[in-house]
Amino acid sequence: MQEQPTSNITLPHRRLKLDTLVRLRWLAVGGQSAALLVVHVGLGYPMPAGPAFAMVALSAWLNIFLKIRWPSAMRLSERAAALQLAYDILQMSGLLFLTGGLGNPFAFLLMAPVMVSATGLSARYTILLGILATVCASLVAIFHLPLPWPVGADFSLPIVYSVGIWIALVSTLGFMAIYAFRVAEEARQMADALAATELVLAREQHLNALDGLATAAAHELGTPLATIYLVAKELSDEFEAGDPRGEDVALIRSQAERCRSILRQLTSLSSEEDRTYQRMPVSQLLEDVVDPHRGTGVAIHSTGTGTGAEPVGTRNAAIRYGLGNLLENAVDFAKTRVDVSATWDETTLSISILDDGPGFSVEILGKIGDPYVSVRGGKSPQRGTGGGLGLGIFIAKTLLERTGAKLHLENSAPPQTGAHIRVSWPRQVFEQDGRVDETAFTPHNGNKAQTMHAVPVTSSAVQEKTEE
Repeated sequence: MQEQPTSNITLPHRRLKLDTLVRLRWLAVGGQSAALLVVHVGLGYPMPAGPAFAMVALSAWLNIFLKIRWPSAMRLSERAAALQLAYDILQMSGLLFLTGGLGNPFAFLLMAPVMVSATGLSARYTILLGILATVCASLVAIFHLPLPWPVGADFSLPIVYSVGIWIALVSTLGFMAIYAFRVAEEARQMADALAATELVLAREQHLNALDGLATAAAHELGTPLATIYLVAKELSDEFEAGDPRGEDVALIRSQAERCRSILRQLTSLSSEEDRTYQRMPVSQLLEDVVDPHRGTGVAIHSTGTGTGAEPVGTRNAAIRYGLGNLLENAVDFAKTRVDVSATWDETTLSISILDDGPGFSVEILGKIGDPYVSVRGGKSPQRGTGGGLGLGIFIAKTLLERTGAKLHLENSAPPQTGAHIRVSWPRQVFEQDGRVDETAFTPHNGNKAQTMHAVPVTSSAVQEKTEE
């Protein structure tokens, strides 16, 4: 069985709210009171009503105390929540002791606190509460008062039947607890992975916001700096050579000129005139993705071919980060070679990443793209760059799909080995910004297929192509 690492991210949604436990306990108080009234008053069965109603009242007073002492929106620690659920098990066991033990039809309510723990607490506390419930069920199966029954009638369960009820209760408790815990744990893993993705996106958005802020600041500061520079230039003519005040004015003038130079550089980074910075062809995108992974001991070959002009898209951090994660995964598991290829036509752009590693194992092939799936082919990565929480492909899939892409993951057809990942966009979506200098990237042969040779694309080659 593949071992999935657990996340160590502590998030508020993984802690139970006090109001949740209080509401569930009020529901139990109402149901227990109704059952006792129907049996004792409605049916007239003899039973220790005083102690039974006292135990129900104890739960009600506990709820009132918790409601007054702490705010309902407070999230409890796991230990505090486990203590409250342990009390619910003990309170229910006390009622069963007074009303017939496991012969009471409501005996299966002992499972309720364990189910709550399985969906909201860790495995450790769920196991402890399950052990407590099992011990209590064993005790009330042996030690209990008679089941409320009409006067003069003697009701007793055969020993074999009582043992069967105990076995059914304990086995159902274990099965339901494990099932509920697994379902809740998958939901928690998905929530943690989405939180990690949001952190990545927030970081990229923050960088983009800083770029826009720098541009705005450059435009806003340009006018006052120009005024300072002009005044300093005029003042420099008012002083004779050797006057200390003239040196100060010259210093002010030189520093103002330096500030103007810096602001011009900031403005050029995001100006509408710098189309090369805002837009990039697919060949340059491949270079940006491939370049950080060179020198890892794996040969990376990038190619591009298609019909018509080469697609040109915006500089999208989500696309670069997503493709980079997929390529890093391929490099980690490849033996000697990774092929990155781009193909396009008039309607579609596809980027494929193919390695010669072991490929995806059959067991996890259907889970690819889910969080915390980090092992491929049942083996560890070939290099030390891999391994982690298994969020790489999940984050890449999430980021790329937000840009309109579709991911296809499969193994290469025999006799070849390795994984094949294909990311495709509708060309219109990839080139959604129409403000493109198409002539800068139009091949000389018009609409004929353009092919880049099967060698790594270099930044200098991209620059030469742009200058053409």
